[in-house]
Amino acid sequence: MKTLIISSNCSGGGKTTFTLGLMNALKNRGYEVQGFKSGPDYIDTAFHTDITGKVSRNLDIFLMGEEGVRASFSRGEGDLAIVEGVMGLYDGKGITDDYSTYSVSKVLDNAPIVLVITPKAQSLTICAEINGIKNFRDANIIGVVLNNVSDKYYILLKKLIEEHCDIKVFGYIPRNENLKLESRHLGLIQSIEVPDIKKKIDLCSELIEKYVDIDSLILNFKDVKKREDRFHLKQLKKRIAIAYDEAFRFYYKENIELLEEIGEVIYFSPLKDKELPKNIDFLYLGGGYPEIFKDRLSKNKSMIESIKNALDNGLNCYAECGGLMYLMEEIDGEKLVGFFEGNSEMTKTLNRFGYATINVDNIKINCHEFHKSKVNTNEKAIYEIEKVNYNNEKISWNCGYKKKNTLAGYPHVHFFGNLEFLKYILNWKEEK
Repeated sequence: MKTLIISSNCSGGGKTTFTLGLMNALKNRGYEVQGFKSGPDYIDTAFHTDITGKVSRNLDIFLMGEEGVRASFSRGEGDLAIVEGVMGLYDGKGITDDYSTYSVSKVLDNAPIVLVITPKAQSLTICAEINGIKNFRDANIIGVVLNNVSDKYYILLKKLIEEHCDIKVFGYIPRNENLKLESRHLGLIQSIEVPDIKKKIDLCSELIEKYVDIDSLILNFKDVKKREDRFHLKQLKKRIAIAYDEAFRFYYKENIELLEEIGEVIYFSPLKDKELPKNIDFLYLGGGYPEIFKDRLSKNKSMIESIKNALDNGLNCYAECGGLMYLMEEIDGEKLVGFFEGNSEMTKTLNRFGYATINVDNIKINCHEFHKSKVNTNEKAIYEIEKVNYNNEKISWNCGYKKKNTLAGYPHVHFFGNLEFLKYILNWKEEK
């Protein structure tokens, strides 16, 4: 696929706004657009999916490995691939560029990069910043787009950048309050919760069509080869239920595809459905925002009873982050499933953030945590988790609670990172 990476100098630099508007503009021109997101983020991929009509995929070297990133990319379909970066271009694990958007660009055959930058109260200094980013590594930066600037400010900056940076200025997005996407404690509000999302994206793409040289951008997309995809499992004829609604929406596409290979996937809503699907062999409760919808989840007594009875009777279940919170007795006073003893509560600050490694039953798997909540429980934790800080300090903690055939914990994992872990949670029995 012909590919372009959208990056920036920092978080909040305008990557998402430009990415969404460009996707929509290209789709309006008749292109089939495939979205990707560098890093572990679930929310941006949902926006991509809503716009393109194709499920967006994550490209995270730490969680998936380089081979997993190539496989995920190769599963994409379309004429043009747009990869939205994470944080600043070189920001990776700790103080390195490992697992950064820059690293992903290298895995994808040195795919071209456009920087989206939001200038503020600066003129010539922006040239030093752009040249610094461009010359810091051998990144294939092909140009810049300026975000949230006035017409006159753009004319000034364009002249300076083209004179001092030897880089193309593709255009700009003018300042417009109607483009703003609201945020909450874990990032942007989910696309499904933004009532006027189509109106916002249409406006953004109209502005990009008017003020950005899309024709030149299209000419700069580069072919990235599809690679071997060895991440497959055999059919086991299992019936698999996956919670999917406004409260539970954080899943990696490839995780679901692997489950689809071993059986039939049935989606259900803990918010709206009365009970679990019938005759299921495995339950997957992903992350999301159960804390936002805790009152509605709590009021759905029949679903709570259905899940607790199934787990008490030995149903095989795996729950991540929000899924763990849902299985506790309550979230901030709202009664929930109560399969695990104890409660979950929201906190003012992040409790865990970033990449770490789980060790469970001699299986090691890379994971990611990002939550402003904690669980208070006396349940025995079976995960040994370790994180190495920027100064080589090792931090370790315990999480992951196993009860009957249910395993639940805060860490998010990508099954491409360790297929043995998926087999472990499925109680997979190898044929002799």
